[in-house]
Amino acid sequence: MALIVKKFGGSSVADAQRVFNVANIIINDYKKGNDVIVVVSAQGDTTDDLIEKAEEINPAGASKREMDMLLSAGEQISIALLAMAIEKLGCPVISLLGWQAGFNTDSHHSIARIKNLNTERIRNEIAKKNIVVVAGFQGINKYDDITTLGRGGSDTSAVAIAASMNADLCQIYTDVDGVYTADPRKVDTARKMDEIAYDEMLELATLGAQVLNNRSVEMAKKYNVELEVLSSLENKPGTKVKETVKMEKTLIRGVAKDSNVARISVVGLEDTPGVAFKIFNKIAQYKINVDIILQSVGRDSTKDITFTVPRDQGKLAVEAIESIKGGLNYKDIVVEEDVAKISVVGAGMESHPGVASKMFEALYDAGINIQMISTSEIKISVLIDAKYADKAVKVVHDAFIG
Repeated sequence: MALIVKKFGGSSVADAQRVFNVANIIINDYKKGNDVIVVVSAQGDTTDDLIEKAEEINPAGASKREMDMLLSAGEQISIALLAMAIEKLGCPVISLLGWQAGFNTDSHHSIARIKNLNTERIRNEIAKKNIVVVAGFQGINKYDDITTLGRGGSDTSAVAIAASMNADLCQIYTDVDGVYTADPRKVDTARKMDEIAYDEMLELATLGAQVLNNRSVEMAKKYNVELEVLSSLENKPGTKVKETVKMEKTLIRGVAKDSNVARISVVGLEDTPGVAFKIFNKIAQYKINVDIILQSVGRDSTKDITFTVPRDQGKLAVEAIESIKGGLNYKDIVVEEDVAKISVVGAGMESHPGVASKMFEALYDAGINIQMISTSEIKISVLIDAKYADKAVKVVHDAFIG
């Protein structure tokens, strides 16, 4: 007998037929004698629909607290419907909201972090032989306010439960059958991987691959939770995400695209010590994630600093910089949103020279200009015009893999 945590995304429970399909997947493992905990996202486009409703009421933007109150309703609908389907198929089940399942978070609404997970209720329900269906993406803060964990937060909820319960396996069900070397909908030659290391998957998730949430991979690595990404629509093995994987000849494990990028340039900064600290300290206070950073060589007593942030945080980043204008001398702030980030990831590149050259050559041959470059031991990222993003993924993938 094993303890299995299963997470199902919104597309997996989009309608009644798919809800019953998911129920049958769950019951199949339960009837084998396993304990099963299920984490579910909101159905289909429910979250986007709720956001639209909020904008109809308050176009200027509702408070993040009330948005969390609204968006958490999507998962409540999903868990209740799935529990009803499992009941109809004759198995004992109980649905729990995030706070009922013991998720305690900080108070950063819409991007909350899990502080601790009290699993007493879940353990009691498992002891009663119930299938436990938990609302992903949500928790409660110290003021008893509902919070949400941000996009992809249900993955994080599932991994947190698996880690806290010492689960034997955490399965992430999606509408694809595993982790591919590139988006198979865009690149015909993309191939599915049988397994991938945590570090490689973390880079791919952070760099735009939409199969897994990067926070969930980070948590899985920290607590050594073995993940499996697989399809809820096809009954076949998926991709295992774990600490060590079998060595392969493939130097590059995957190519990722991130279109949710904004490039911000602070132009004509005074070329004095502490300028970069002032900018990025303030941006950190605003809880904004910064990726690529480029600083020009100082000239005429000025310099430029350019960096990238998620596109939906671009305006907030400008607001953060402008809030310290009194102590920061600069000429202008330029924001460019029509950009995309293309990345190659592979642990093998660390000991193989020429990877960057090969990537740049592929882009050059395709007539694609590079605006910014960022590297680490296992990844190389470039910023390009958004209109060339899909083409760039294909030519880079073909150069290394396909």
